[in-house]
Amino acid sequence: MNTQRAQEIAASPVMANVTFNNAPVYIQHVDEKKQTARIYTLNNPENELEVSLSEIQEHFQ
Repeated sequence: MNTQRAQEIAASPVMANVTFNNAPVYIQHVDEKKQTARIYTLNNPENELEVSLSEIQEHFQ
């Protein structure tokens, strides 16, 4: 996922269909310099992860 799109998703009030390792996730914050995002899976919001943007996928209906 590119940085700009990840930032748009993080800032949007609308939930996007985004996954990490095939699990639905919420993007909390994007670090443009490190090309990473702080995320959590929807089924385990207490478990925050920092992952590479290249590992996040957006799915379109």
